[in-house]
Amino acid sequence: MNYGEVKRPGPASNADWSAYAAAYDLLSKHNPEYKALMQEFEDFLSGIETPGIIYDVGGGTGNYTEIAARLCPGSRICLVEPDTGMMQAARAKLAARKNVTYQNVGLESAEAPEKADLVISVHSLYAMPDPRQRLVDIRRMLRPGGLLFLVDLGRPMNVQDWRRYLFTTLKKEHGLIRTLEIFWQARQIAKQNQAIFKAQLNGTYWTHTPAEIASAVTAAGFEILDQRSVYRDYSDLLVCRAAP
Repeated sequence: MNYGEVKRPGPASNADWSAYAAAYDLLSKHNPEYKALMQEFEDFLSGIETPGIIYDVGGGTGNYTEIAARLCPGSRICLVEPDTGMMQAARAKLAARKNVTYQNVGLESAEAPEKADLVISVHSLYAMPDPRQRLVDIRRMLRPGGLLFLVDLGRPMNVQDWRRYLFTTLKKEHGLIRTLEIFWQARQIAKQNQAIFKAQLNGTYWTHTPAEIASAVTAAGFEILDQRSVYRDYSDLLVCRAAP
């Protein structure tokens, strides 16, 4: 498979993100790898100068916006998310956060009247139309020297592999009956992950090697400060600085 291939999404191939939204936050409660990514972001944010302006692009149900709002109460944060179901979940979760605003649009339509100090993009770039151009859009949102915290799903989402991993992990922690209950609650996640997998295989969603995403990020005008494979090697984490 050519991991660098990108095609424009077609409606029949896309995951149903609104359906995903209803169960999405089970990941933050029960998937150790997802919780590890959230901790990675919290550690990153705790180690940098407090950003004045933050954009969370493809922010989904707002988990990373919530971390930023909690750790940086003086920052101005904008969550950019095109899906209505995801946005509704985010607004409900973040209702008490007065430093958060919202744009219910895709990144290509997002407005950024003030340059950001930090852009967050977690597991969203791969599903956007023309992800390499979206990296250029992110660069334009940032001031020179601004930071990008990027995590992107690069390898095909093997649902059976994840099911085995999560079943084994959760059974050790919760026992068989509770694990089966969690799997039932998360059945929509499994369904949409299967749709993501199919869209990756047919080229609708972007798949890439670590070298390919590094090349795309560099071409968009970023300096890579740190890069690692995460999420059981399915994803790439990059911390980048916007070039002058």
